[in-house]
This record gives sequence, structure tokens and C-alpha cells, in this order.
Amino acid sequence: MDKNKENVIEVSNLYFSYTKTPFLKDINFSVSKGEIFGFLGPSGAGKSTLQKVLTGLCTNYQGTARILGMDSNKHGKEFYERIGVDFEFPSLFEKLTARENLDYFAGLYSGEKRNVDELLKEVGLFEHADKKVSSFSKGMKSRLNFIKSLVHNPQILFLDEPTSGLDPNNAKIMKDMIIKEREKGKTIIITTHNMQDATELCDRVVFIVDGQMKALDTPHNFIMKRGAARVTYSFMENGKEQLKTSILSEISKDELLQKLISENRIASIHSTEPTLSDIFMELTGAQLD
Repeated sequence: MDKNKENVIEVSNLYFSYTKTPFLKDINFSVSKGEIFGFLGPSGAGKSTLQKVLTGLCTNYQGTARILGMDSNKHGKEFYERIGVDFEFPSLFEKLTARENLDYFAGLYSGEKRNVDELLKEVGLFEHADKKVSSFSKGMKSRLNFIKSLVHNPQILFLDEPTSGLDPNNAKIMKDMIIKEREKGKTIIITTHNMQDATELCDRVVFIVDGQMKALDTPHNFIMKRGAARVTYSFMENGKEQLKTSILSEISKDELLQKLISENRIASIHSTEPTLSDIFMELTGAQLD
């Protein structure tokens, strides 16, 4: 993270509990303007609760949670003018059309609005703009709910499992839009247990298990620090296929591999590196859903 960038979210010594037992414990992090920051962990880890604290839905916390310079438990209407929230489960009026939903929610805000038709086109819903939402599929509702969070042009987006329930094509549309919003200078918080989404989208990620932060870094650094890329190759020996593996950075020292290459006896060869999911399990001991 660029230390010269402005922090728009600052959380320190944060504790929160639904009962007498702490649920979120000693949470500390900051997020800079224009950053995509991911909360990663299994269901029940505390990701969505942390997001609720930041968006002002859970206010009886201990510690500090400041968003755009405002304490999230002491905010007013201005706070919601500046953030957009896309919950995992769509909150739409089923008897209204897609356009009517967007117009209604846009009318709740006082600032400059985004063009509704352009937003509908971006997520492939323009031709369905005047259909009632009750006729929409789960994926269509998810895409509409996403652009609903953009209609008032917020500075910070909070996205909860943004690609959940989407087919690969529509998931790509969603991810491309998220990256475009970051390029416009928006700060984006993503809550997910989808490690592929986190790897593709996030500048930094924090692993959360049992309400605690276990690690925080960039996806690239996690992967590079925790496991070297390997090369696996196969060849025939005495009529049977044999498999061997070498560390990518040390293949020049693999005499067998060099011999097989010189004799043109390599049947197959490919490189692999650990995934973010592999690193998560190694660092936390927890398995993702």
C-alpha cells in the first residue's frame, strides 16, 4: 500500500459482541482511497459483522471505526450519501420494474446521480429495464442490486459476496465493473469466501477466522512468501510413466530434467503455485466453505 495515500477507513482495537462473549476481537487495519480491500474467511467468521460495523448497522462496538473521517456509530445522513452497500441477498421491490427500483433508490439521495440506462447496459439488463423484478432470475437480481449501490455515485462501496449465484460470464461482467469503479478512484470493500475473486480483484486481503484477524497482505505477497512455484514433469521409464517435481527457481540444478530435455523424453511439463485458498488453510488452519 502506498503510505502517501489518504486513508478513508481506519479501524483500531475494534471489539464487538452480540452477547457477553466477544465476536470481533482486536481488529486493526486501514484502507486507502482507491484500494480494493477484501475480508476473507469461512461463513460465520465475522466478515459480514465487520462490514455491518463499518456501515453503521452495528453501533455498540468498542474501539475505533472511522470512515471518511466519521465515526461509524456517530454518523448522520451525510454518511449514507457517501457509501454504497450491496448486500449478498438483494433488497429490491419485486412489484416495481428494474428502472423504477433504480429511480426510487436514486431519489433517496441528494447528490449527483449516475445515468440509470448506462448502468443497466453495463450489467446486461437494459432490455429488461421495464420488466418487474419479480420475473428476474437470481443472477439478474444480483446484478440489479449491485448497480443500485452505484446509482448515487458513492465514494466507498461495500460489497458482500458480489459474484455469488452468477454464472462465469456475468461474474466476469461484475468483476470488470468493480475494477472500473476502482479506476474512478472509489474505495471498495469486498466480503467473500471466494478466493479466486479475492486473488483477481483485491489489492490487499485480511484473513478472518473466529472474529479475529489472522493475516493481512497482498494476494501476490501471500502466494510468493508461502510457497515457491513448482515444475512437475513426466517421462516414460521401463514402460511406465514417471512423475517428478522441482522448485521452479532451481530447475537448472535438476540433472534428470536436463538429461530428459536433451534426450527429448519429456512427456509433459507444467508449473504450479499455491492458491490463496491453500495459503488461507496453511495460515489459519480453517477450511473455506
